[in-house]
Amino acid sequence: MAAPLVIRMNDRDNVAIVANDGGLAAGTRLPSGLTLRDQVPQGHKVALVDLKAGDAVRRYDVTIGRAARDIPAGSWVHERLLEMPEARALVGLPMASAKAPALPPLEGHSFLGYRNADGSVGTRNLLAITTTVQCVAGVVDHAVRRIRTELLPLYPHVDDVVGLEHGYGCGVAIDAPDAVIPIRTLRHISLNPNFGGEVMVVSLGCEKLQPERLLPPGSFAIGETATPPALDVVCLQDDAHVGFESMIDSILRQARVHLERLNARRRETVPASELVVGVQCGGSDAFSGVTANPAVGFASDLLVRAGATVMFSEVTEVRDAIDQLTARAATPEVAQAMVREMAWYDAYLARGRVDRSANTTPGNKKGGLSNIVEKAMGSIVKSGSAPIAGVLAPGEKLAPGQRGLIYAATPASDFICGTLQLAAGMNLHVFTTGRGTPYGLAECPVLKVATRSDLARRWHDLMDIDAGRIATGEKSIEEMGWELFHRLLAVASGERTWAERHRLHNALVLFNPAPVT
Repeated sequence: MAAPLVIRMNDRDNVAIVANDGGLAAGTRLPSGLTLRDQVPQGHKVALVDLKAGDAVRRYDVTIGRAARDIPAGSWVHERLLEMPEARALVGLPMASAKAPALPPLEGHSFLGYRNADGSVGTRNLLAITTTVQCVAGVVDHAVRRIRTELLPLYPHVDDVVGLEHGYGCGVAIDAPDAVIPIRTLRHISLNPNFGGEVMVVSLGCEKLQPERLLPPGSFAIGETATPPALDVVCLQDDAHVGFESMIDSILRQARVHLERLNARRRETVPASELVVGVQCGGSDAFSGVTANPAVGFASDLLVRAGATVMFSEVTEVRDAIDQLTARAATPEVAQAMVREMAWYDAYLARGRVDRSANTTPGNKKGGLSNIVEKAMGSIVKSGSAPIAGVLAPGEKLAPGQRGLIYAATPASDFICGTLQLAAGMNLHVFTTGRGTPYGLAECPVLKVATRSDLARRWHDLMDIDAGRIATGEKSIEEMGWELFHRLLAVASGERTWAERHRLHNALVLFNPAPVT
């Protein structure tokens, strides 16, 4: 039997988490000499000292709650024993006050990517078919299957075809102020670097979100053309379509035009600075902030040092660390932009009569996370230590030349976050999980990182990297971060992830805070 192993994140913490597979039984004597009073599941907290009712319970050297009653040393500390602290007010915050040590440039790293006419670089060469309304999803899905089986074999340099299907476009308050969010999200996804500048649209015809509103003149360019051509739209309600098969024939005919151009493209050596990496966690557990997320944070710093762009997100999962983030902002203006996004989301939640406590899921709690404060502390370490160089509102796109560590404001929901990061310009994705999730994106390769070795073993053909080796001492955070950095370059160059091999491609989920009519 493995020796008892508990992990304490900071010397001032008064709880530690159990690292052993299967947890530890009551009566187990820890290396410190403390004896467990309760059976403690893996990832859950044990009190290191006697705690009185009202005492602060500290992990990450942060108060994650107050003891709801007396908790003797050696006891299992779970969510029912904690009272969650109030959220930090969005006033009186430290603004761009933390002066991080300058990180030396990291030179000499590159990958094989696809250069685009707009200056961006893709990690995949995909044909994307944009849809203006949910009504056409079934037709596009059928057409995509036909293109994949009948046409793609003729174009061996095209990686895949993707239908940008969603649940928006009609039956919505299209002119409401917040309608700009789903519209610009879909617009910017259509221009993702992995699509090579090729824009093809399938429309129904009667929807509120007309093609010209989604992609107005001047919003896109194809190939090396100086003047953008007319929008390439297949409208299913056109008189020319007589039945289902004629609709499919039209889509396939137009697809050939785009496939011809995409197939002429070739990978070329480009610097690592052309990467736009989105980092995200889902199905989180108490190990997320111990193993996978710190390793991702170290890799994030390496990417920033190499001149690349790293985006972290998930408003409710960073809200309780807002003081740490505003302090890390590169300028007071960036700090204020973070406050603006937090305030907007606070108001959004208030309209729905929910609060931040709704974030932590039953699975998070089963994995040892007692509340959103504890979850937030483990989440923000994905961002590393670099200064926060910019902030994007939901659906916004990176400005040309914008690099460094960027906060892209998104809900914490996995697929809404991934969708918004795609809109921002992400060409490569890192997703950490402790409980496990078959998350995947058709539009972008997703590198999956397991927080625990047990998950990596059980889901051996779903997880790309086992960060649980950090907990057992087999790897350091730094070694794991370097391993992740090199895997990212390999995947960017064409190495397929498990999600790609299994075609774990979930539909886009647009964030729509506007009313539905």
